[in-house]
Amino acid sequence: MSWSLSDSESDESTDHSLSVSGTRAESRLSLGADNPENKSRTGGTRASEDDWAGPSTSQGMQDVGAEEAFLTNTDRGRQSNKRELEEDRPECKYGKQCYRKNPTHFQEYKHPRTSSSDDEQSFPPHKRLKTGSPLTASSSSSSQPHCNRPQAHNPGPFNFFLTKVSGIAAKFNETGSVHITDILSAENGELLASAQFNYMFDIPWLMQQYPQEARGKPLLIIHGDTGLSKVKLQEDAHQFPNVQLCQARLEIMYGTHHSKMMFLLYKDGLQIVIHTANLIQQDWHQKTQGVWISPLFPKLCDGSTPSSGESSTHFKAHLLAYLAAYRKPALDQWRTHIQEHDMSEARVHIVASVPGRHQGGCKNQWGHLKLRQVLQESGPSADLVKGWPVLGQFSSIGSLGADAQKWLCGEWLKSLATVRGKPSLLLGSRQLQLQLIYPSVSNVRSSLEGYPAGGSLPYHINTARKQPYLNNFLHQWSASSRGRTRASPHIKTYTRTSPDCNQLAWFVVTSANLSKAAWGALEKQGSQLMIRSYEIGVLFLPHDFGESVFAVHENRPCSMPFPVPYDLPPLPYHTNDQPWVVDIPYVSKPDSHGCIWQPS
Repeated sequence: MSWSLSDSESDESTDHSLSVSGTRAESRLSLGADNPENKSRTGGTRASEDDWAGPSTSQGMQDVGAEEAFLTNTDRGRQSNKRELEEDRPECKYGKQCYRKNPTHFQEYKHPRTSSSDDEQSFPPHKRLKTGSPLTASSSSSSQPHCNRPQAHNPGPFNFFLTKVSGIAAKFNETGSVHITDILSAENGELLASAQFNYMFDIPWLMQQYPQEARGKPLLIIHGDTGLSKVKLQEDAHQFPNVQLCQARLEIMYGTHHSKMMFLLYKDGLQIVIHTANLIQQDWHQKTQGVWISPLFPKLCDGSTPSSGESSTHFKAHLLAYLAAYRKPALDQWRTHIQEHDMSEARVHIVASVPGRHQGGCKNQWGHLKLRQVLQESGPSADLVKGWPVLGQFSSIGSLGADAQKWLCGEWLKSLATVRGKPSLLLGSRQLQLQLIYPSVSNVRSSLEGYPAGGSLPYHINTARKQPYLNNFLHQWSASSRGRTRASPHIKTYTRTSPDCNQLAWFVVTSANLSKAAWGALEKQGSQLMIRSYEIGVLFLPHDFGESVFAVHENRPCSMPFPVPYDLPPLPYHTNDQPWVVDIPYVSKPDSHGCIWQPS
C-alpha cells in the first residue's frame, strides 16, 4: 500500500472539542506526536510513539476508510422488571458513574441497570460522541464494568488475566478477567503500602479504585512526566498527603517511562502485578488489556541471606536489577521489601528495558537481547520449533527503518527466533515467517469505543509512509473466543506458535510495543544496545510449568491450555484493509457510534 497524503505538521496544542451535526460528530484533535510536553487522553500525559498520540495537522488530507460498510447501530432495550421496592428508593445522583461499593448504599439508592447481550458482536446503543463519552470523560469519575465483589476465578497456573470489559457478554468477564478494583480489593489482605509504575496517571481516579480503608496508605507513583505534565501531576498528588512522586530519569531523547507495574505490600506478604493498562479510567473500560498477578510472596524468616527466596527463573534478582537501574533513593525501601520476601514461587522471567547505551555483559540484561539470552538458555529446541512462525501483537508502531531486513527481520526477529543453545534459527536463506497483529481501520471503526479507540493506536502517517513493507506482515485483531473482538487492544504480546496453532513454544506479555525505543537497537557494529524507554513484561516458558509446550486448546488431558488473548490462527489483512493511522481523517464511514474521525 502506498501513502499519498501530504505530510503533517505538529503543534503542541490539544483540543478535545466536538462538533455535532445530525447523527455525526467530528472529533478534532491536535497534538505533536513526539513532543515531550504533550498530554492527551483523559487525565493523561505525554504523547509518544508507544502510547497515545493524537492526530497532527495535515493539509489536503483524504478519507482513507475503505473496506467495510458501516454497521448500523441498533438500540438495546433495557430490562424493566424492577420491583416496587426499587421504585420507592431515590435515584443515586451519580447514576451509572457511581463508584460506591458499600452494599448499604445500593439498598438505599436506585442505580441504572445496563443490559448485556450474549452476542459478542452486538453493537452498543446508537449515540453521538459527546462530552460524556470515554474520550472526554471526567478524570475524577469512576466507571466500573461490574458491581459484584471481585472474584479471582481460576487462572490456572499462569496467573495471566485480561481486564474486564464493559459492553460484552457477562460470561466473558467471569473467567480469567479482572478489574483494577479486583486487584486492589480489600479481600486480598490488609494493604500497608503500594507503588504504581506507569506512563499515564489520573490520580483522583486511581485513588477511587483502592478500597476506602487503603486510600490513606503510602503510595509511591513512578512516572516520567516533565514540564507542564509534571506540574499537573504534582497538583493532583498534592490533594493526597499519602502520595509521593518519583520521576524516572529519561536521558535519551523521545524516551518514555512506559512500564506498567504495581507493588502491593500486605501485612501477609508482597504481590507484584505487571500489566499493560495506563492508570486512567478509559484504559480499564472497553479495551483489551493483559495482567499478570504474582502469588502472594511471604516474608522471609529473620536472618535469611540476601539470596534467599529466589526462584528458578531468577525473578527476584532481575526485579531488583530493574529497580536499581532507576538510581532513585525513593525506590530503596521497595528494594528492601523485595529482598525481605520469598519469591521462590515465581515461575515467569522478567524481560525489561531501561534507557541507556548498554555495553558488554550489561547489554544482554535488557530489551530484545534479554529475551534472546533467556531463550538461548531455556527456550525451545531447534527441532521442536522448526517452521514455527513468530507472532507479535501490539498497539503502537514506531519507526523501524526503510529496510525490513535491518531491524524488524534482522536483529529483533533473530532474538525472538532464538532456540536453546543457539543464537537463533532463521533457517539460512529461508526467511522465518513473521505474523504481526495490529488493528485495521475496520477493527477501530466497529469497536466498542468507535474511532476514539484509535487514539490509543498511535501509528503516524509519516512513519507509515517510510515502511510500506510492514503491511505484508499485518493481521486483523480478532478475539471472539474471549469476547473481545470489539474491545480495542492495548495489550502487547509476543509468542511462537506451531503451524497448526495448537501449541505455543513461549509467550510474553509486556508494555513494549513494536519499536526500537522499546526493544532496543544495536549500535557500533553490535557492541552496544541503545534503548530509549522503560518497559517491563514477563516471559512464560513451558518447562517452568512442567510442560514441553503450551497447549492452546483443551485437547491434552494433563495440560491446562494457555489463555491466549486472541483468535488463532490470525486473520491476514484483506486486499482493501489498511492499518489504523491516527493522524489522518476517516469521514466516509461513521463508526459504531455514528461518528467520524477528523483531525485538524
